[in-house]
Amino acid sequence: MTAPMQTTSASSAPQEPTGGGFGGDQQGLAMGVRRFGRWNWLGLVSLIRREVLRFTVVWTQTLLAPLATAALFLTIFALAIGPTRGDVMGVPFLHFLAPGILTMTVIQNAFTNTSSSIMVSKVQGNIVDTLMPPLSPLELTVGYMVGGVARGLVVASVIWVALAITVGLPMVHPLATLTFVVLGALMLGGIGVIAGIYSQKFDQMAAITNFVITPLSFLSGTFYSVETLPAWFRALTHVNPVFYLIDGVRFGVIGQSDSAPLLGLAVVGATTAAIVFACWRMFTLGTRLKS
Repeated sequence: MTAPMQTTSASSAPQEPTGGGFGGDQQGLAMGVRRFGRWNWLGLVSLIRREVLRFTVVWTQTLLAPLATAALFLTIFALAIGPTRGDVMGVPFLHFLAPGILTMTVIQNAFTNTSSSIMVSKVQGNIVDTLMPPLSPLELTVGYMVGGVARGLVVASVIWVALAITVGLPMVHPLATLTFVVLGALMLGGIGVIAGIYSQKFDQMAAITNFVITPLSFLSGTFYSVETLPAWFRALTHVNPVFYLIDGVRFGVIGQSDSAPLLGLAVVGATTAAIVFACWRMFTLGTRLKS
């Protein structure tokens, strides 16, 4: 008796893995589609965690040092000018001065966090450890800037508590204060990313800090009301976006400002958006990072 002939269909034949995933257990992915999805949350959170740990593990330098600097500024101005200076904008001079010092300290620390992180990685040659993981340019931008904002907010909180205890600083508009502090940390954190990418050595970074960041901070109404300036100097100050940051925080704290808060919010928001776009573009092109 003849055994029945067995046939094998194409559908029952062993199939080769289609690739696209680790171990061949996933279907192939279309060109340009990442297996992590639209956002690589694991990589992004890891980058943010690294940036936050950079300043928390050395808290004596990143938290106590800014507090000591702010205290020195307040002490010097209180001793040198305070006894002879009357109210400014209807509030005591120290209450007028404190928001400017707080904002200046926040933006300087946000700038330092992002710029030093990138600069040190480039000098030490381990920037590749950040560029090789599957992180998009936008994720790199967000990761670095969130680290800068986190440092700025922690510094702001520490200084605010100290000022509230020592000089009884009020808080008239808390939401406005928080908004301008976050925008300030974002703006200067983004400038720090640009400076860190652009600089090839620490001398270049020091030049940016000394000739760009410091003048923008000190000549922006931190220690004075711009209404007391000559007309030409006042007009020049209104071109400085940091002026609107400090003025916005001052409005949130004491309820008084040199310019309209909504105008300041628009200027700061537009400037921050442009800086974030520039950071994203530089990461996309790999400018001074991949060459």
